[in-house]
Formats: sequence, C-alpha cells, structure tokens
Amino acid sequence: MARRTGRGTAVWRAVVRSTVVGAVLCVAPAVLPGRAAVAAPDVPSYAFAADVRSAPAATGTGGAVRLEPGATYRSSLKDPDQSRSPSPEQGQGQDEDKAGAKAYYRLELDGVSNVYVSVTAIPRPGAALSAGDGISVSVQDADSVRCSSDSVTVGASRSAQPLTAWGARELLPSKKLCRKAGTYYVVVERIGTGSGAGTGEGGTGLSTDRSWDLELAPVSEAPLEKAAATSVPETWDSATPTPPVAEPVPVRGGAGFTEAAAVTEGVRSDEILPGQTLFYKVPVDWGRQLSAGVDLGSADKNSGYVVDALDLTLYNPVRADVKDASIGYGGSQKSVALPPVPPVSYANRYAPTDPTSSLRFAGSYYLVVHLAEQVADRFGEGPYALTLRVRVGGSTQAGPGYARQSAPRGFFDVGAPDPEPSAGGGTVGGRASADGASSGDPAMRAVAVGGIGTGSVLLMVLGTWTLAARRRAAAQIRVKAQNPTA
Repeated sequence: MARRTGRGTAVWRAVVRSTVVGAVLCVAPAVLPGRAAVAAPDVPSYAFAADVRSAPAATGTGGAVRLEPGATYRSSLKDPDQSRSPSPEQGQGQDEDKAGAKAYYRLELDGVSNVYVSVTAIPRPGAALSAGDGISVSVQDADSVRCSSDSVTVGASRSAQPLTAWGARELLPSKKLCRKAGTYYVVVERIGTGSGAGTGEGGTGLSTDRSWDLELAPVSEAPLEKAAATSVPETWDSATPTPPVAEPVPVRGGAGFTEAAAVTEGVRSDEILPGQTLFYKVPVDWGRQLSAGVDLGSADKNSGYVVDALDLTLYNPVRADVKDASIGYGGSQKSVALPPVPPVSYANRYAPTDPTSSLRFAGSYYLVVHLAEQVADRFGEGPYALTLRVRVGGSTQAGPGYARQSAPRGFFDVGAPDPEPSAGGGTVGGRASADGASSGDPAMRAVAVGGIGTGSVLLMVLGTWTLAARRRAAAQIRVKAQNPTA
C-alpha cells in the first residue's frame, strides 16, 4: 500500500508539473514583468525603476518640474553641441547656450533635513565619446548660490556607460549657506566635446538623437533626535583586506541601481559583455567596513591592449561615488580591488574629503562593474567570466537615532537582507527569488509565478485527481464484495 501511495504521489506530482507549467507558459506574458529593451545586440539597456516618473527637463528655473524625495524620475539631456548651434537670430560666431545645454529641476525643502539628488546619465551605446565627456550636477538656492557641485566623465576608456553624479543640500556646521527652507534647483549640464551620437535602438546606423537619458533619485535624510558627535574617527583598520576565497555562487548582476542584484559577503560568479554595466548591492550597517574586488577571466585570443578595460566603482546609498578602481586588459586574466575604506559612521560626514565623507550612511551600497566596449574589438564579443569578491568587516554599532523616517521610508536602515538571485533566476541559499517564487522545485516556482490563473488550474487538477481516486476506491470495494477470497 505504501509503495502504491508513493508511486501515486510521484505520478500526481508529474501531472501537476506538466499541467501547471503548461498553464504558466500560456499565461506568463500576462503576469510576468517585461525585460528591459535591448539597445544593442546582447547588451541590455539601462534598467530604470519600475515606478519611475516622468520629469521633463526645463531650460530654465521658470518651468522646472518639482522633484519629490523618495521618488525616482526619468528625463533627458540634449547634446551641448546641438544646443550651442547659433540660430539665425543669434548670427554666426556666437556661443550662447540654447535649450538643452542645461536641465533644471525644482526642490521644495524644509530647514531641517539633508537632501541628496543623484543623476545617472546614460550615453547611447556606440556613442563617439571623448575622455572628458560627462555631466555636472549642482544644487542651487533661489539666489543662485551653489550648495554643492559634482561632475563625472567617461575617462580614458571612452566607453559609453552610465555616469552618476550627485548634488546635495546639507545642513552641516561648516556650511553657512543653503540652510533656509524654500525653493532650490537641481541643475544638470553636459560637459565635454564628444557628439554622443551612437547606434540606434536596433544597432543599425547612427542615431540622429544625441540626447542622453537621465535617472534622478532625490532622497531626504531626517534630522537626529539628539545631537551626535562631530569628530571623525581618527583610526581605523586601513590594512588591505584579504579577499574571500570560496567556491563562487552564480549570480546575475542588474542593469541599473534599482535592479541591482543583492549580494552579501562571499564570492559570486557572473558574466559580462563588452559595453555592459552590472549593478550589485550590499547591505552595510553602521560600524561595518566594506571591501570588494573583481576578477576578469581570460579571452580566447590575445590581440593588443585596452586601457581602463574594467572599472569597479563603489557608491553609497544615495549613489554618491565613494571609491573606484580600474585595470587595463590584454587578454589574460586580471584582478582589481577597491582601496581600503573606513567603516560606516554618521560622523564621517564631517570629514573634509572622500572617501570618508561619503561613508556616512548605513544602507545598500552599490558595486558597479563596467567592461569597455573596445574589448570586443580586440578580444571578441564574449561573454567574459567575472568573479566578484565581497567582504564586510567590522562590528555592527547602534545607529544615530533619526527623529523621523527619511524618504524613501527606511532608506538608511539595513534590515533583513534581500534575497540573492542566482544566474538561473532562483536564489542563493534556498531563499525566495526576486519574483517571490521558491528556489526549490521548478514546478512549484511556476506555481508561485503563475498567480491566480495558475491557482485555478491547480484546483481543477486537484478536483480531477480526487474524483479519480474515489472512483478507484469504489471499484476496489465492488471487486472485493463480488470476490471475497481475491
């Protein structure tokens, strides 16, 4: 009997798998989120936040769209060369900025919160860029006083990649300006000489649109309940950490900050294409010290050398650059690691320079890896093996004690770690995947993904199986009644 029950269970599971998986495949287009559009063959485009809002770029403060801390916005910035082309009214030889040279956005701020705004610019794949091409970001008050200014450029690789700069209105004792409540402006400007022209969406020919897409992410940090120490820790473990050594666990890096793959301390394996940028996020609590490095696998051929082929950048929770490292590539395996950085501390904001000043928050820190487009020309289209090594040292300390929630809510809290998605769409360590499905039986993952529609199919199958079982039992009773010695 037990044996027949076991076999019946196996058959039942097979029926459920085949029926449910078939049903999920039928309804999947309706219930599964769509993948990001592909901007070039095999290289995913930048992944914007799923709930991203539109924020048209204004050419002056008068029409600037308001940005709300806690939301994420999508906009665009035109090519400065196009913007500065003289119009018939201006005449030849003038170099006045026209619409598109700068983009303006508006903030309405109180007088007690710190506000940070990151801006990620996305040059088009294949764009003809110079080393000095990039963006500058500033936050200004209503009297044109600059509260902060930051800029970022493509660098020696000249490879099209997401470029992130940030601005802030900080209420620090050393800053006497920009402390009042009122209207402030985020000003984004293209810098450099490159045209920014690139391949079209399908990779065929040059695009006539030289604008860069922008992602803006404003964040508000609440004041503290009680005043905290303003002295920066004088000593910290600055020794080069030993990278973790273990069997790599597969993971798939995200295509943007909001899709960054969640990882913790350990070794992860991935693949990267030339021109691709991968995003990972690591929870780092107060008092903890993050270190990371990446290994790039060897190529099938050795043909020349690419300067700044692989770039690794660490960003803090508000997407401010903390530290970066890069390596050239000649076809043989290479390794690069971030220089040691201090532990996370609220008092670090009072440090005069980075990286200490940027390590002022607990929360998700981002590791962003880019492989230069030129690698494909020298060594082939790939993909190339990538190994990510992450270590989180130090000991957890109590937070500073915020007076209220920041925006987004819980932004500077580490909390429970996010599930770590594996390369196959499941998770590391048997935890739930990003879409909420179990990392166990593939059929059961299909059940979770299928949702209500699949649940209906499952109930139908259960009912059919139960009815069949009852009929078999009734038939056996009738046989025994007719032939008691059987």
